[in-house]
Amino acid sequence: MSEPVAFSAATNTKIAELLGRYPRKQGALIPTLYLAQDEFGWLKPEVMQLVADKLELPLASVLATAMFYTMLYKKPVGRFHVQICTNVSCYLLGSDELMAIAQQALGLAPGESTPDGLFTLEAVQCLCACDRAPTLQINKDDYFKVTPAKFKELLAQLKTDGVKLGPPVGWLADQHHAHA
Repeated sequence: MSEPVAFSAATNTKIAELLGRYPRKQGALIPTLYLAQDEFGWLKPEVMQLVADKLELPLASVLATAMFYTMLYKKPVGRFHVQICTNVSCYLLGSDELMAIAQQALGLAPGESTPDGLFTLEAVQCLCACDRAPTLQINKDDYFKVTPAKFKELLAQLKTDGVKLGPPVGWLADQHHAHA
């Protein structure tokens, strides 16, 4: 049986503020799911139930919304969520080469995470920056007109500096300690 989940006081304050902006609680659903994802790392079933309870919405509404939006994580992601745009503009300007570099450097296929929980690699359809292709996003940071050399440098930096951040958090901590 898993431990009960609860929002922190800071997140509860942010949710209360959100609820004041919308005439119906349903309007606060997507921003609340983002807050939940930020706090817990991903939207595991207990977290979606927590959101449903907090907003007094049917769990089915929360699940349907979470399942529709790809930027809401329904499974754990690494500390560095590397998303490479593979849409036409980015592809024509080299995103396939960036994907190959990431796969080789991280030892991952798209949709996979490293065993240490540091990286998740994902191919995405559009990051809305076609004029600055090829584009990628790592967590919430956007990178534009990415060259293979700069991408290799960035991955190397994340591998080194990411380890300095300390042990993983959330679900990653559970996996990390299980293998330690």
